[in-house]
Amino acid sequence: MDKVSTWLWCDGTAEEMAEFYTGLIPDSRIVEIVRAPGDYPAGKSGDVLTVEFELAGRTFVGLNGGPHFTYNEAISLQIECADQAEVDRYWDALSAHPEAEQCGWVKDRYGLSWQIVPKRMTELLADPDRAKAARAMAAMMEMKKLDIAALEKAADAE
Repeated sequence: MDKVSTWLWCDGTAEEMAEFYTGLIPDSRIVEIVRAPGDYPAGKSGDVLTVEFELAGRTFVGLNGGPHFTYNEAISLQIECADQAEVDRYWDALSAHPEAEQCGWVKDRYGLSWQIVPKRMTELLADPDRAKAARAMAAMMEMKKLDIAALEKAADAE
């Protein structure tokens, strides 16, 4: 496990969530499943307590802690995408709440927020021509799923 890892609170879905994410993101795997040794507040002996998994080499742990806590947009995971096809693939797989979509953000079936960001968007926002960067930002603010061609067109418009 990494020295610093991210723990995700789950209500009985830790194993399902880990399987979904590791099946979606390359260079990912389930590392270890720990079952509860006895009765515990969120389940019974033998139930999955934690699932350690890696997403693109980063450590996460799903903890089946019960229904006490849910996710909000104060935390999100970002996937940097090489091209529009990759943006589209992750968007289609992760977006489960269309009403929550905005500026490249989606919310998945577990309630976790993701930023699906093309590398090109980051490059446009860092452009030394600040007017160009501002046009890209303004275009992004009007989008749900980020469209690289539309962002470039907006950035290049004068």
